[in-house]
Amino acid sequence: MDIRPAVRTLMLAAAAAATCALSHADTPKPAPAAAATTTAGAAPAAAPTDADLIKSAMSAAPRAIGKGATIIAMTADGKMRTLRKGTNGYTCMPDNPTTPGPDPMCMDANAMEWVHAWMDHKAPPAKVGLMYMLAGGTDASNTDPYADKPTAQNHWISTGPHVMIVGAEPSFYDQYPKAVDPDTRVPYVMWAGTPYQHLMAPVK
Repeated sequence: MDIRPAVRTLMLAAAAAATCALSHADTPKPAPAAAATTTAGAAPAAAPTDADLIKSAMSAAPRAIGKGATIIAMTADGKMRTLRKGTNGYTCMPDNPTTPGPDPMCMDANAMEWVHAWMDHKAPPAKVGLMYMLAGGTDASNTDPYADKPTAQNHWISTGPHVMIVGAEPSFYDQYPKAVDPDTRVPYVMWAGTPYQHLMAPVK
């Protein structure tokens, strides 16, 4: 999200939705109710099971990391609940079904701190963090960390599967392209020049 999401890369609009209640991650909540379809006469869409959500969340990271990660998911009321306690310091979240692209993500503890700082508009910690979005990522502004929709000025970009490195020294990011309209097929810096700049590294 810190990125990313290291962020979200990360640090995408989806990351905002997925992390807005991370402080409640250890509070068990009931599963979200099934959403009704908009087609007249159609049966309500089935809510994903916990097993479905865990599978989605684990798809964000390499198997060796996903299998030992804590899995959290958002409930219908916007809170977070823990689906599975982990052992390796990583936290993974499933795809957000309200966003247009697949965007499950997985992050280490440093990246989680980075995301909290980003969400709270605070200075991020000077700790290198890693975020995975190997299933892809929802599109985002490459210049505005808090943009929630494309405009003529905020350089909206499309992203595919990637990893994000957040919290590194500025000199680290100076080694990579910082174009406002980057070639997303190669590593580049998102949100360059802001406290939340991070490296986006495509993997496909």
